[in-house]
Amino acid sequence: MKDRKPTAPAIDTGISAKDRTKIAAGLSRLLADNYTLYLKTHNFHWNVTGPMFNTLHLMFETQYNELWLANDLIAERIRALGFPAPGTYSEYVQLASIKETPGQPKAEEMVRLLVEGNEAAVRTARSIFPAVDKAHDEPTADLLTQRMQVHEKNAWMLRSLLEG
Repeated sequence: MKDRKPTAPAIDTGISAKDRTKIAAGLSRLLADNYTLYLKTHNFHWNVTGPMFNTLHLMFETQYNELWLANDLIAERIRALGFPAPGTYSEYVQLASIKETPGQPKAEEMVRLLVEGNEAAVRTARSIFPAVDKAHDEPTADLLTQRMQVHEKNAWMLRSLLEG
């Protein structure tokens, strides 16, 4: 959605075409962040080693499963607003604020990178709220609130592994 400005189809749900366009663009960025974080978490699940292997392997699995399901919720909200959901790696690279991690970092670095990724997803979700509030788009507000809760909790749980 960065390269082309989408045209809002005729939908009459009480949210203007202009507002739906802005909200869908924000949700596309959130979807890109969520998908990128999903892929990173799944990669780390596969490749983690060291004394915390079992704990991290299981924690990462729980988190990537939740992220996978959330991809669908975010994409379906974009569709409900009348826009195509981005669905390619090239789109995600352009839209995401979370960057890929090359190679397989050490376990502690994996945890630190996932804290950063979850915090970035919260910032992206939070950045959409002004447009959502202005449009009185309660379904999107609910989705964003849920996503922020999950990402903040994941960041806290991961961050706790880095303390002490």
